[in-house]
Amino acid sequence: MLSSERVRREIALRGAVLAGDKAAWRTLYDGAHAELWAYVVWRCAGLRDLAEDITQETWLVAVRRMRDFDPERGRFAAWLRGIAALTIRNHFRARRLRMTQSLGERELTAPAKDADPAELIARALVELPERYEAALRAKYLDALSVAQIAEEWGETPKAIESLLTRAREEFRIAYEKLAGNDVNIREIKS
Repeated sequence: MLSSERVRREIALRGAVLAGDKAAWRTLYDGAHAELWAYVVWRCAGLRDLAEDITQETWLVAVRRMRDFDPERGRFAAWLRGIAALTIRNHFRARRLRMTQSLGERELTAPAKDADPAELIARALVELPERYEAALRAKYLDALSVAQIAEEWGETPKAIESLLTRAREEFRIAYEKLAGNDVNIREIKS
C-alpha cells in the first residue's frame, strides 16, 4: 500500500474509532496485533507472561490515547510499538523502585548472577538508545538485510553496519553490567 493510501485509510479509521465504530477499531486491531505481539515478545526476550502484560497495557493505553495517534506521522503499528517501548521501560523502572524500597540500594546494586538471562536481555534492550534498539529490531526481529535497512532508512550500507556494530556493543555492555560482570575487562587477542 502506498504511503498516501495508508495515511488516508488510517485517518478514516481513526475518525471512525473516535466516533465509536467498533468495526473500525477491530480493523486497526487486527492489522497491528501480530506485529505488536512479535515486537513485545522480542523486547521482553521471550518472557511470555511479561509480554502478555505489556501487550495488554499497550492496547489499554492506545484506547485511552487514540486522539494522539496521527497517521501522518507514522503507521498505527509503529505508534503502538512506541507505547509498548515506554510501557516496558516503565515496568522495569517501577520494578527497580519497588526493589529499592524493599531491599535498599546496597542489595539492589549487588551483581545479578542468579538473574534470568531472558530478563537481563529485556532489561538490556530497555537501556539502549531508541536508534540502537530500532537497528537491532530491524536486523534480528524483522530479519532485514543491511542493504534493506539502509534503503528503508535512507542510509548507506556501511553506515548501517557501523550502527549495528555500535548497537551490539552497547547491548553487550548493558547486559554484562546487569549480569554483574566487569565490562572494563577486555579479552586480549593474540
